[in-house]
Amino acid sequence: MIEAGTIIARGAWEPPAADTITLDEAQRHRRRMAMVSDGGIAFLLDLPEAHRLREGDAILLSDGRLLEVRAKPEPLVAVSGRDAAHLLALAWQIGNRHLPCQIEANRLLLRRDHVVEAMLRELGAQVEPVEAAFDPEGGAYGGTQGGHHHHHGHD
Repeated sequence: MIEAGTIIARGAWEPPAADTITLDEAQRHRRRMAMVSDGGIAFLLDLPEAHRLREGDAILLSDGRLLEVRAKPEPLVAVSGRDAAHLLALAWQIGNRHLPCQIEANRLLLRRDHVVEAMLRELGAQVEPVEAAFDPEGGAYGGTQGGHHHHHGHD
């Protein structure tokens, strides 16, 4: 089986790729897994540590071919506030619940959850269902975004 042990960040490789692989957000956070590209190339992703694949990254196959990562649209909610300060307060509430969140200039994107959506509406947010690629912020302790990461003991 073809193996893949290297991820090349978007912007650091030259298209075109041999094929694409379209994955939702959960599928894009991997270390080791058998995968199949959109065009049928079967390979084993085998990275030294878990890595969050981003839209536009490339997976380098052991035979030298590149696969371009595409983010699959998924059911989300777009959250907006009255103004920037209100949106920041809503982001704090979301972060306080440790929910994955994609931060954009004028809105936040979250996975659909009727309980969270009701809470946000009670706080005055506008909540709208959308289908979009989900690329949440990385966590403070799990920085698997191609750089280094830290482990903090809680003993």
